Amino acid sequence: MLNVTTVNLNGIRAAAKRGLNDWLNRQHPDVLLMQEVRAPEEVTREILGSQWHVVAVPSRAKGRAGVAVAVPIENEALIGDVRTTLDDQESDVDSGRWLEVDLEFATPLTLVSAYFHSGEKDTPKQDAKMAHLPRVSARMSELLKAANSAKGRQALVAGDFNIVRSELDIKNWKPNHNKRAGVLDEEIAFVSSWAEGGWCDTVRELAGDVQGPYTWWSWRGKAFDNDAGWRIDYQFVTPDLAQKARSFSIDRAASYDARMSDHAALTVSYEFD
Repeated sequence: MLNVTTVNLNGIRAAAKRGLNDWLNRQHPDVLLMQEVRAPEEVTREILGSQWHVVAVPSRAKGRAGVAVAVPIENEALIGDVRTTLDDQESDVDSGRWLEVDLEFATPLTLVSAYFHSGEKDTPKQDAKMAHLPRVSARMSELLKAANSAKGRQALVAGDFNIVRSELDIKNWKPNHNKRAGVLDEEIAFVSSWAEGGWCDTVRELAGDVQGPYTWWSWRGKAFDNDAGWRIDYQFVTPDLAQKARSFSIDRAASYDARMSDHAALTVSYEFD
């Protein structure tokens, strides 16, 4: 089994104060994909410690974004090529949002830790988000084409997409639909096009047509206590890898005070021959 965990840390320094290392010692995933790290690479390495091999891409905008991939140090030799940008159009505001790491596993894999813009309706933040998504689509098309080629390198794109797919992915659909970033039809169209174009949304496929399961709850009010969440953290995988997905788990904290982040870690287990 290959257990792949993705989590938005909401700042690795803050997560460390809230028990990140204790959580890692309990979970010990085979691959850890992190978003919103918000720290230089050396800080990320120091916090995770010597038992992890870390590849990190901080944002050029200080205190923003930042993505990373970590594997247990004993699996360091499995790491192949690394690509630290989405494409050659990257700007400062887009930096620290896309990291590709090739894993030379039983099946060659490309792992992507992705952190999309949160956006804000009718503001420049939303413009940045909508400019970023077509570039993501272009790269995902390339990865899918590679997976379907003779060499067949499979791909996993995971992280905080900051977009729900449908009303199943958010507790309060009607008050938010087309009124708030993350629930706008123009954003949802992108995520839907990936699923319809050949990518598999592993959690939705494994969970079925149920409400949730949510991965994010606002720090504000009683959203966490009332489970008024959003499903915005995903693992999208190419077709052959989708056939190997066996189970998933969402590590929702036992209480508001026990939260490491406003996101819960999402783990999917893939079974290889």
